[in-house]
Amino acid sequence: MTTAPARAARRSAAPAARHSARKVRLRGERSPLASAGLHLTLIVASVIAVFPVLWVLLTSLKPAAYATTTDFFKDTTFENYTNLIKDTEFLTWFGNSVVVAGLTTVLGVFVSATTGYAVSRFRFPGKRGLMWTLLITQMFPVAVLIVPIYNIMSGLGLLNQPAGLVITYLTIAVPFCAWMMKGFFDTIPREIDESGQVDGLTPFGTFWRLILPLAKPGLAVTAFYSFITAWGEVAYASAFMVGDENLTLAGGLQKFVNQYGAQWGPMTAASVLIAIPAALVFLFAQRHLVTGMSAGAVKG
Repeated sequence: MTTAPARAARRSAAPAARHSARKVRLRGERSPLASAGLHLTLIVASVIAVFPVLWVLLTSLKPAAYATTTDFFKDTTFENYTNLIKDTEFLTWFGNSVVVAGLTTVLGVFVSATTGYAVSRFRFPGKRGLMWTLLITQMFPVAVLIVPIYNIMSGLGLLNQPAGLVITYLTIAVPFCAWMMKGFFDTIPREIDESGQVDGLTPFGTFWRLILPLAKPGLAVTAFYSFITAWGEVAYASAFMVGDENLTLAGGLQKFVNQYGAQWGPMTAASVLIAIPAALVFLFAQRHLVTGMSAGAVKG
């Protein structure tokens, strides 16, 4: 005969058994509803990010009569691209941009790397002032700097010259990249420098032979940032360069917009062609971008 306490124990154990029979959700595991919400949010965000690029691409393939309509696949043509290359100075603008962006990238990487290494490894008078100067120069907006830099370039005879644009873009890219490279060099053990000195290397030899090969991720980020700074900048390129033969791509695009309207066909075609080199540079450097940016942010 079952006693009352035994029956009560069985009744209290039954809910516990049913609760333990349920599936236990592991830490970090999402419910089906949360997973669906997350995927829906990602899809919406992806559509928002891709939509402008896709719109520009499809518009570049439409005749001028349908440029402002939603008839994307009606009378698809490459006429905008052929007219852009044949009837405008696009190739000249492209060549000017390649020269300016290439010089900015090479010089920006060299100056930023050497500056970052010097600030990271050596003690010298004015070191703290230099670091503050590099930081403060990032706080001024472009609109404030155009007039003084314009006057400086005019005094040096560098207006309407690629060298003037290169120097201007270096003033934008180098301070940020030098700070980032300093943080990256701080993560490289100083024992490597000491081993180079033991082997008879000069400070520059140690930097060139031992440190730079270890700093490839940081150099990739620096190169990418310097290239994008020069490739897509508009304000300085428009203010400092005149004449179709001297314009860069950023200034050349403004030729398709006037007070009466915009030539959407050639402008969107030019936008697509301009984006291709930037995408190629990104693909070349993307495997180093995350590593370099995270390493450069470890120490300041």
